[in-house]
Amino acid sequence: MRKFNIRKVLDGLTAVSAVASASSAAQQQQAGNRETEIQETLQSEHFQLCKTVRHGFPYQPSALAFDPVQKILAIGTQTGALRLFGRPGVECYCQHDSGAAVIQLQFLINEGALVSALADDTLHLWNLRQKRPAILHSLKFNRERITFCHLPFQSKWLYVGTERGNIHIVNVESFTLSGYVIMWNKAIELSSKSHPGPVVHISDNPMDEGKLLIGFESGTVVLWDLKSKKADYRYTHDEAIHSVAWHHEGKQFICSHSDGTLTIWNVKSPTKPFQTITPHGKQLKDGKKPEPCKPILKVEYKTTRAGEPFIILSGGLSYDTVGRRPCLTVMHGKSTAVLEMDYSIVDFLTLCETPYPNDFQEPYAVVVLLEKDLVLIDLAQNGYPIFENPYPLTIHESPVTCCEYFADCPVDLIPALYSVGARQKRQGYSKKEWPISGGNWGVITQSYSEIIITGHADGSIKFWDASAITLQVLYKLKTAKVFEKSRNKDDRPNTDIVDEDPYAIQIISWCPESRMLCIAGVSAHVIIYRFSKQEVTTEVIPMLEVRLLYEINDVETPDGEQVPPVPTPGTGSNPQSIVPQSHPSTSSSSSDGLRDNVPCLKVKNSPLKQSPGYQIELVIQLVWVSGEPPQQITSLAINSAYGLVVFGNCNGIAMVDYLQKTVLLNLGTIELYGSNDPYRREPRSPRKTRQPSGAGLCDINEGMVVPEDRCKSPTSGSGSPNNSDDEQKMNNFIEKVKTKSRKFSKMVTNDIDVKDNSFSRSRSSSVTSIDKESREAISALHFCETFTRKADTSPSPCLWVGTTLGTVLVIVLNLPPGGEQRLLQPVIVSPSGTILRLKGAILRMAFLDTTGSLVPPAHETWREHHEDKDEKEKAKKRRPVSVSPSSSQEISENQYAVICSEKQAKVISLPSQNCIYKQNITETSFVLRGDIVSLSNSICLACFCANGHIMTFSLPSLRPLLDVYYLPLTNMRIARTFCFTDNGQALYLVSPTEIQRLTYSQETCENLQEMLGELFTLVETPEAPNRGFFKGLFGGGAQSLDREELFGESASGKASRSLAQHIPGPGGIEGVKGAASGVVGELARARLALDERGQKLGELEEKTAAMLYSADSFSKHAHEMMLKYKDKKWYQF
Repeated sequence: MRKFNIRKVLDGLTAVSAVASASSAAQQQQAGNRETEIQETLQSEHFQLCKTVRHGFPYQPSALAFDPVQKILAIGTQTGALRLFGRPGVECYCQHDSGAAVIQLQFLINEGALVSALADDTLHLWNLRQKRPAILHSLKFNRERITFCHLPFQSKWLYVGTERGNIHIVNVESFTLSGYVIMWNKAIELSSKSHPGPVVHISDNPMDEGKLLIGFESGTVVLWDLKSKKADYRYTHDEAIHSVAWHHEGKQFICSHSDGTLTIWNVKSPTKPFQTITPHGKQLKDGKKPEPCKPILKVEYKTTRAGEPFIILSGGLSYDTVGRRPCLTVMHGKSTAVLEMDYSIVDFLTLCETPYPNDFQEPYAVVVLLEKDLVLIDLAQNGYPIFENPYPLTIHESPVTCCEYFADCPVDLIPALYSVGARQKRQGYSKKEWPISGGNWGVITQSYSEIIITGHADGSIKFWDASAITLQVLYKLKTAKVFEKSRNKDDRPNTDIVDEDPYAIQIISWCPESRMLCIAGVSAHVIIYRFSKQEVTTEVIPMLEVRLLYEINDVETPDGEQVPPVPTPGTGSNPQSIVPQSHPSTSSSSSDGLRDNVPCLKVKNSPLKQSPGYQIELVIQLVWVSGEPPQQITSLAINSAYGLVVFGNCNGIAMVDYLQKTVLLNLGTIELYGSNDPYRREPRSPRKTRQPSGAGLCDINEGMVVPEDRCKSPTSGSGSPNNSDDEQKMNNFIEKVKTKSRKFSKMVTNDIDVKDNSFSRSRSSSVTSIDKESREAISALHFCETFTRKADTSPSPCLWVGTTLGTVLVIVLNLPPGGEQRLLQPVIVSPSGTILRLKGAILRMAFLDTTGSLVPPAHETWREHHEDKDEKEKAKKRRPVSVSPSSSQEISENQYAVICSEKQAKVISLPSQNCIYKQNITETSFVLRGDIVSLSNSICLACFCANGHIMTFSLPSLRPLLDVYYLPLTNMRIARTFCFTDNGQALYLVSPTEIQRLTYSQETCENLQEMLGELFTLVETPEAPNRGFFKGLFGGGAQSLDREELFGESASGKASRSLAQHIPGPGGIEGVKGAASGVVGELARARLALDERGQKLGELEEKTAAMLYSADSFSKHAHEMMLKYKDKKWYQF
């Protein structure tokens, strides 16, 4: 075996470039002069990194609260996150620094503040009167664990129950502890020897604020008199208590227990419950107690003026209902409705017309917080329908497996997607307005539209309108409906490689201008979709099956005839494409009994009705080869102007003409190199039984024409018309589609590493391991119109291919004329011989013109497409291919190729192929995502590294502009979903249910404060219920309590300093100063100052009015005194 000398190869390449023509040399010189002329406008000050908004369902929710006056909903999570929801479009995300779970939330109703209690025994007071809420105060309990909190309406004293059974009282204004403490041993019976357990409930009597109801876990309930500091009544029950709720008149309360029972107690009858109910228990005939049920975790007792009260509860199902879904039970009079939920119930709240606990509650809806959903039930309508949820909380409906982000889309795109998506909406929702309607929208400063596309594990794709920091679902596409569903395991012999999610989406390629969509799925399938506003029924789904294999030695045809050798440069003078015969996959197993020529999924063979929206153009599937499944697809690209789609995996590349439904190219990765392969690899076949195979590209040199490899789908009709000689040549070649594969991962949601460990593999000329090299995958594909060879004088259509070993190869596309000829004449595909190399796997490629502007790929503009039976008519209607701006440039002008790999970026001048700029992005880590994006009328390269750094570089000079440590790669979900787009926007999936959006644009950061919605709005508190004449006369109404007199420092003294530690927060005016900047900040401060001034003026006005009243009454008294004693003598006094 001859020695491989890379230096000689490099010398040879240098010699070839030196022998370039004089015109080419002059062109390079001219290009060099132009390179210095490009004015780069982007500077470091144009960049700033900050989070904008978070969309989606709060991950792992744990707490729920509602402000009935402001109409704002708050949700806390197990990771310390806080999500606030107002009217649709008004959302806010906050985070507790500790990351401890939120166990309870309490609004200061209509005050613009919220108290959060955390599992690390801290209380936090949040200021919601600013666009980005901040913590005003924190209180850390040192010796006791917080279990329950209660803040009465219009009170500044917060009751805090602990695990030890004690109750402490916190002043929410100063966030300091009162000296008043209710100790557990004073609250329970003195004769009781056991500890009552943690405090699970605290509430004051609706009619008497001086009476506090305390529920202990063991089953004991105590009515505590705050003034006399002793227990009025004690109620004991055998079963543990989960929750307690008052009747609004304050004469009864209801408890829910661990045995599935509800006990209703009269306040003045502590000996036994007034009534015991087992909502889901089977009533036994002998008068015995019903069988015990599961615990009722929460109960609410809400009254109405016109009818029976509502008793609403979660849990309590009987134990024999195995497999039954979680339920919410609504008991109203004699009727009991059991509402099944899709997920476990975390918490629920009943929304009522009044915030006052001592008035008829008039419930109108129930908010149910589920483990993975938020449901609102309309209590006012029969059947209790749910409200249609306007928030974007269904991102995780099926786990997200990939996503793409597009900014500055065509203006007609969002209305088009919305119009077809509107037909998909479910019926049967409540007809009422969404009841969570607080807050105000921000000012929209962005004029461009944004679209996010998410691919999911069930094969669905969702299009989202993401314009102006909002998110709304537009349209949902189900890709799985093209395949036969397997009814049982025996029925699905082919999908067993990916049992869990055989339809999961891995890669999305979308052309917004033409609306062409292409997806690659985990079962090695590719589907091309065309957008249409008309409904069609497809009789036969167009389909191609491809065998992709890198072995090319011992080539044989299926019937044993020897295949003619590949034309060498000398014999390839006739550039006629060679088209093989149609080769449908008919066999399901090879000679040795192994599964062979079978796709992983079975396409439906019945007519498919396709609704308006995205409709199937073509299904392409890789097939099994000799008992091994096809390799997962690692890269994908579609071009609407050329009518081509290309995809690659770890063994090769395939290109398909989706207009003619034929395979144009089908090569192993090694074959792409030909004789230029620097790794000295010999194509090999690991099996003794050879698969049917076409000729490989053994020698690839500039000017060589390679026979075109094509196959015809059995369903695509007759082939292209050719003369008999051409047909004879076609018969000599068989479809060249093979692949050697490894097993798929069992479940795509388990963070598939689509790059097969290429993250950690850097390219080196010393790599000689055949096993490692054979895994060289196609990692990047880019259609463009550019210079393919050094001697080119004008740009032409081509495909740039990047691999995981850092190689870039260029394939030339010879397209027939547009119109009817495009459908009849074949596309000729040939290698250019151009090979470029970088360190690390290739991630992204783009092209700049001589002014430094981005050259977009050619595309067709969208038009309605009709499936005509008459092929000629259809061809006439087809417009000629639109070309990219580069084709209109003068011949002498050059371009710049921008190539980004995992380790470095290069800018290469074309056609000279000189590397004019190079930037080593990272040495110790690797780039996960790189995108060439536009910002402030210029272009830059944006990168996200595995070490958490976000970086941007100018183009073409690759000057570093931004380098910020943002987020380390903690799981593959972030790597799989992180993407940059134009205008300084980026996003990633921060949790399985949430999308985090961020910006790296200074301008967007400055405008963000205006764009964010306001949570707090000035709303008048409803009037208190009228006590009535007789109640006022005889004292039967609600009794108020001067809590300041009881809990203040003068009455109760100071609390022990070791009990809790006060921590001042960054909120208030200081928080506004820190969070806001520039004019927005000044406005915020001015508004806050005006609010405070207005409040002080209001207080002053009240004091002035009081003084006037006092002076007036004094004047009256003085006048009456004067009249009384006017005529009396001094001795009569």
